Amino acid sequence: MGAAVAVVLIKERHVAEAFLRAGATSAERAVLPEDIGVDLGGVGGRRLLRHAALREGAPGRYYLDERSWHALRSTRRRIAFALMVIIGVAALYFVTVGGGHSMASAR
Repeated sequence: MGAAVAVVLIKERHVAEAFLRAGATSAERAVLPEDIGVDLGGVGGRRLLRHAALREGAPGRYYLDERSWHALRSTRRRIAFALMVIIGVAALYFVTVGGGHSMASAR
C-alpha cells in the first residue's frame, strides 16, 4: 500500500512541476493542461484540483496555486512526522514494557 501512495504523490508532483515549468502560477498565466502535457483526469491532477492546489483561471485554463501546493505538502510532512513519532513510541513501549511481560510469563 505504501508503494501505491508513493506513486500517487509522485504523479501529483509531476503535474505541479509541469505547471511551475510553464510559469502557470496565477490566474493571468493559466494554461490549457494539454499544452503542457498534463492530464487532469489522472489521479495526480484530480487530487490537486480537489485540494485546490490547481485552480481554474479561465474556462479550461488552470494554474498552480503555489501557496496551496506548499501548504498541502507541509501538512503531509507534519502528518508523516507525527505517524513516525507514534510508531516509534509504540515500538519503544513494546520493546521495553511488552518485552518484560513476555519474559516474566516464560519463567
